[in-house]
Amino acid sequence: MLKIKNLKTGYDQVPVVFDVSFEIHEGEIVSIVGSNGAGKTTILKTISGLIQPFSGEIEFMGERIDHMEAYKIVEKGIIHVPEGRHVFSKMTIKDNLLMGAYRIKSVEEVDRLLEEVYEIFPRLKEREKQKAETLSGGEQQMLAVARGLMAKPKILMIDELSLGLMPLLVEKILEILKAISKRGITILLVDQKVHEALEIADRGYILQTGRVITQGTSEELLNSDLVRQAYLGM
Repeated sequence: MLKIKNLKTGYDQVPVVFDVSFEIHEGEIVSIVGSNGAGKTTILKTISGLIQPFSGEIEFMGERIDHMEAYKIVEKGIIHVPEGRHVFSKMTIKDNLLMGAYRIKSVEEVDRLLEEVYEIFPRLKEREKQKAETLSGGEQQMLAVARGLMAKPKILMIDELSLGLMPLLVEKILEILKAISKRGITILLVDQKVHEALEIADRGYILQTGRVITQGTSEELLNSDLVRQAYLGM
């Protein structure tokens, strides 16, 4: 579904990611994990067209999308939930969700998507008239993911889901991601919490200083000596 080949990318001609290759198959949950500064966010920004790669290829559903404008990538069905949530704080929860559906012309389709999102996130339904700034950090993260779902993603890319959240909330949102995956949406999750991110994934990639150092099924990675010693303190 999504294939990254020999990707080199960064900022102001300074590379942050070097020769990274990975692929995601339809219906999977794939996690890219690693410490802060490893290049995880840079990879997502490059896939979504927010920054341009120096070299390499990005292919989605058999079509090259590297160097494609960001809005066209969104139209293809690649939806990016950025690090730090970035909700529209002065707007209501419902209006935040409607912003996610800005490119959908059918009112009936938007209403259907709203009902689906409220079914997954009943808390947002209860508070739909509140301003987003009144929500807790965990609720804002739910809103950011829900807004992404309103765009009818084929693949949902989520950056640092667990950032600043209590462990119980992280666990709850990860369970919600599993439920979203069962609805047929492919998920690419990027996070520093290695154990949690790999536990819900089908497969994973370990990123270190801009390079993939190992990959495998979630079970293989969680049981590997490298991951256990370097990231799980075991």
